[in-house]
Amino acid sequence: MGEPLKPLNIGIVGAGKISGAYLSTLARLTSLRLTAVTDLDLSRAQSVAEQAKAGGEVAVAPSVAALVARDDVDTVLNLTIPAAHADVALAALGAGKHVYGEKPLATNRKEAASVLAAARAAGLRVGCAPDTVLGTGTQTARKAVDDGLIGRPVAATAFMTSAGHEKWHPDPEFYYRPGGGPLLDMGPYYLSALVHLLGPVVRVTGASSRPRAERTIGSGPRAGHSFPVEVDTHITGVLEHAGGALSTLVMSFDIRAARLPRIEVHGTSASLSVPDPNGFDGPVEIHRGEGWETLPVSAGHPDAGRGVGLADLAEALSAGRPHRASAELAAHVLDIMLTLMDAADQGRALPVTTTCERPAPVAGADR
Repeated sequence: MGEPLKPLNIGIVGAGKISGAYLSTLARLTSLRLTAVTDLDLSRAQSVAEQAKAGGEVAVAPSVAALVARDDVDTVLNLTIPAAHADVALAALGAGKHVYGEKPLATNRKEAASVLAAARAAGLRVGCAPDTVLGTGTQTARKAVDDGLIGRPVAATAFMTSAGHEKWHPDPEFYYRPGGGPLLDMGPYYLSALVHLLGPVVRVTGASSRPRAERTIGSGPRAGHSFPVEVDTHITGVLEHAGGALSTLVMSFDIRAARLPRIEVHGTSASLSVPDPNGFDGPVEIHRGEGWETLPVSAGHPDAGRGVGLADLAEALSAGRPHRASAELAAHVLDIMLTLMDAADQGRALPVTTTCERPAPVAGADR
């Protein structure tokens, strides 16, 4: 199959909790090599470097500027908080580095547009989570849709319901500040899956609410501490896809318990049950009129983990093709979410002004 893929040298910015999931994946992907890490708390960066050094020495850079300037960093893995995503991405692009970041791409349209413009001007790649949609769950479901197993897609439902992160997270305030809330926190998983399954969104309408003005931390050293809620915590919407299908979306931090499916797609001849898009795998079931049956795994990366989208970017660079977890998809998903919140505020349907190509499907490639 030609020359082996030269490993892409990765520098991590942000050594928080999510970095552990990426380290696990990086350790088993030959297309990626971790070379440097930095964090506002350098002791956390040192801890990540120690965990990762089995694959080679990992330097601890004293700052973002120092990390992006390193010759042994080709691509920056941006694992900072959402408010810093655009700034770190722009710093990396300005230093001539590709970027792959955690979701969302940015917290507003202007920042997202600036990242895309900087990447185009520099001829560099920007990728963005979630890459869960590249696993066997969403991709097997997508193949079923593409193969016509459900007929013409008519509708979809997507539900993410919880009582709120403050029950388990020791420092949950950022989930309830601007840039947070259930839609911006969890929406990228569900909306990225819907775009893979049904294509881009052209119009939205919705409603939202904020039932509680305060939340109380339920675990950790600050248990019992109350803090203000600054964003709406229950959002519902209807999305019109370019192909005509309508998706109903519910994202909530106000539901104590529910038996709602994660995602279902309904067509003219069958219905499809899709696993949780916050995971990489899970059973895909189809109902053709005589009960649910499980489809065999037919597409997607098996045994995938956080970082498979970064590996896809590395392979795309080598092959000269578009990468799947793209900034264009992430910017469209961000625009869908922000337009949905605008529609809820204004009480009317609004057009989604961005679009993107539906990413290429993932064949059942072994990794």
